[in-house]
Amino acid sequence: MEASTPRPWSIAARLLLSAIACSVALLLIAGVVLTSLYRRTTELAFDQRLGVYLRAIVADVATPGDDTRSEPGQLGEPQFELTLSGWYWQITRLDTDKPDIKASRSLFAAQLPRLADLGVPAGIGGSRRGYAAGPDGKPIRVVEREIDVGDAGVYLVQVAATTEEVDDQIWRFELSLSVAFAILALALAAATVAQVRYGLAPLRQLGDEVGAIRRGEAERIAGAYSDDLAPLAGELNLMISANRDILERSRTQVGNLAHALKTPLSVIANEARTWSGPLADKVAEQAALMRDQVTWYLDRARVAARSRVIGATTEIAQAVAGLARTFSKIYADRAIEFDADISSTARFRGEKQDFEEMLGNLVDNAGKWASGRVMIRVDVPPVSADGRAMIDVLVDDDGPGLPEASRALAVTRGKRLDESKPGSGLGLSIVTDLAALHGGFLRLEDSPLGGLRARLRLPSV
Repeated sequence: MEASTPRPWSIAARLLLSAIACSVALLLIAGVVLTSLYRRTTELAFDQRLGVYLRAIVADVATPGDDTRSEPGQLGEPQFELTLSGWYWQITRLDTDKPDIKASRSLFAAQLPRLADLGVPAGIGGSRRGYAAGPDGKPIRVVEREIDVGDAGVYLVQVAATTEEVDDQIWRFELSLSVAFAILALALAAATVAQVRYGLAPLRQLGDEVGAIRRGEAERIAGAYSDDLAPLAGELNLMISANRDILERSRTQVGNLAHALKTPLSVIANEARTWSGPLADKVAEQAALMRDQVTWYLDRARVAARSRVIGATTEIAQAVAGLARTFSKIYADRAIEFDADISSTARFRGEKQDFEEMLGNLVDNAGKWASGRVMIRVDVPPVSADGRAMIDVLVDDDGPGLPEASRALAVTRGKRLDESKPGSGLGLSIVTDLAALHGGFLRLEDSPLGGLRARLRLPSV
């Protein structure tokens, strides 16, 4: 089975999805950039705070002979006195065989790792800053610097602190930023929806007016449109006018041809009837056949032109009521009852002449075979796969019915299953062709009244 072609997205859906996708992408990029900048700013501020402690310790180490200064590392910060508090300092003498290490009480028996050993490059002034694992295994931020105090030795001064404070600030910033961007995204989505609805309103208006023309509620597009849609509305009006002109010309030509052919055929048939013999009978027979053929093909040409007219619709209830009254009079001698059960809202998308011709043939056929009753009603089948609305006009009779094997022959052009009934054998075939020209069909079924049911499916409004 051939795979169905996916239905293309609407213009509104494309605009909405593209706008939302672009907005989300921009917000994500902005969020990543802002978070990165905030992280760098927070780290720089934290490094500056650690740098203050580092410079204080460096000053203590660089002036060991000054009795007025306190012991190195006495910074007045209680966190350096608490064991494994996350805040540490360490002073390591590097110019001895066995390094001499002094550290804050918070380090206890542990040591700070050297950033130089971790591959962190030195910055301006020989200082380094970076992340490392602390004594308790948690990440810490370390700043360190080597100083040479001459005969007093060469020292590595380090100050470190836990990153929990930095991480907490960054997390709160990311949370606030996410909430703000989520609100902004919703606002942008709402603004985009409003913009698309407002921007596409003229297209919806144009579609409504074209639909009104198709339903027969208007004859042309009359709304005022902007400069970008006005040419389209004008071209549609021109196309509708051209369609009507073609229709009128086709009707005129079909009528002229009918008159031009039927008159000579009638003359030939009348002349043949004034003579007797096999030749006259053959001429009369062929003239009648030619007249039927001309009628059939002219009807097809006429309906083919009408079936493509834009905006033609027919109120079914009114047409059925008229046909029921007409055939009640025609079959009054047989007391055939013609009942109609039609919704007043049912409408056929086509011209009234076509509908009356199709239904008239079906009702006439039902009246010929009915015993006493013909029922006409309308069903609404499910919407077709292509989205078209359809209606089923059902004509039931209580006659003898028709075997299923003979139903295909009954709709064949010129085929008469019972010569005792009047007719040319063209009625059901004309209905079949007219229904097909409108995109529908005729199907013969068993009737709940006991006879034959004719199901005529036609496009609806």
